[in-house]
Amino acid sequence: MKSDLKFKIIDNGVVAPKGFNANGLKEGKYGVGIIYSEKECETSATFTTNKVVAHPVILSKEILENNRSKIRAIVVNSGNANCFTKNGYYDSKEMIKETANLLNIPENSVLVASTGVIGRKMPMDIIKDRIHKTNELLKKENNNDNIAKSIMTTDAFPKTVAVEFEVNGTPVRIGAVAKGAGMIAPDMLHATMLCFITTDINISNKDLTKSLQNAVNESFNNAVVDGDTSTNDTVFVMANGESGVNYSNNNECKELFDEALQFVCVEMAKLMVKDGEGATKLMEVMVKGAPSKEDAVKASKSVVRSLLVKTALYGEDPNWGRIAASVGYSGIDIDMDKIDIIIGDSNNEVMLVNSGAPIADEGTEELMVAENIMKSKEIKIIVDLKMGDYENTAFGCDLGHEYVKINSEYTT
Repeated sequence: MKSDLKFKIIDNGVVAPKGFNANGLKEGKYGVGIIYSEKECETSATFTTNKVVAHPVILSKEILENNRSKIRAIVVNSGNANCFTKNGYYDSKEMIKETANLLNIPENSVLVASTGVIGRKMPMDIIKDRIHKTNELLKKENNNDNIAKSIMTTDAFPKTVAVEFEVNGTPVRIGAVAKGAGMIAPDMLHATMLCFITTDINISNKDLTKSLQNAVNESFNNAVVDGDTSTNDTVFVMANGESGVNYSNNNECKELFDEALQFVCVEMAKLMVKDGEGATKLMEVMVKGAPSKEDAVKASKSVVRSLLVKTALYGEDPNWGRIAASVGYSGIDIDMDKIDIIIGDSNNEVMLVNSGAPIADEGTEELMVAENIMKSKEIKIIVDLKMGDYENTAFGCDLGHEYVKINSEYTT
């Protein structure tokens, strides 16, 4: 963990915060996970901006419009996206009804999410069976690992994180579980990806929504695997107030919570990018010295979206020309005679271009260092435009043979 963090990373993910319970089950292709709060929660969310929208997204939006301060549970299934399906809306309602009855809570206190194949009718007999079995597991124990595994589709590994900070000696926790490996180019209302976040802080819905939006903008909205935006992308955050700490009591608490929530979202976004279908490398692209935040976002995301940059990353080729070109077509104004381009890993970094002048020419020491850096699993690219004071960091991965194989066989 970085020494400058004001909080510590802890175990147990989404069940780390006080008062939350969760479990999940996956048998064969289909899985179900349930997250349950012992108290009503202030809840906020962001969703996909795709015009083809899955039924659970539509239904959860409707529930939150009228009941965002009384949410108690989330039910999620994997194996079927419940999108572009006849009667899919009612299948999502049936998932909510089944879950609410088992937990003995109102139906309008349950949110729903789905992930999987688009255009296939939900196998409700199987999904109901998984809901009942998951509820039985939930009665026995909390198991963050189970819910993380239950929502996986093409994911290679489960994704979860939790942090804790103190306010006047009282601990506050934030936990999360997520899935996502392909179809990631989120541009949510202000991810294919699902992320469910829990926290025991006492916070108003207005403050929670603002904090989540800022965190999403700096994390999931900066993550790109393949440039596709899913029909099901969803982030939920539930706050039950069980810690007894009030967000609005002092500025230090606000800053700590906002920073911790952003850290959690960034870590989850990075895990998703690391798990990009067939990915072998993670890249962080920082564009700084931009005249506006918008320009920094456009340029950094242009680099991580570039197929030529992604394939160069896969081939371990320090082809800085592809980086420069992707910044150039991003739509922002640049001065070629000012740009610096630097690449690095956890141990080293090297300048490839200095004020528009190539440094890493063939046969130079800089090129040899760059070639060694490109062998690393995590690579940072820095582009300094030297035209302003704004910066942005986007997250991406390489693109290789396995991506094509996975996605060519997805429904078979």
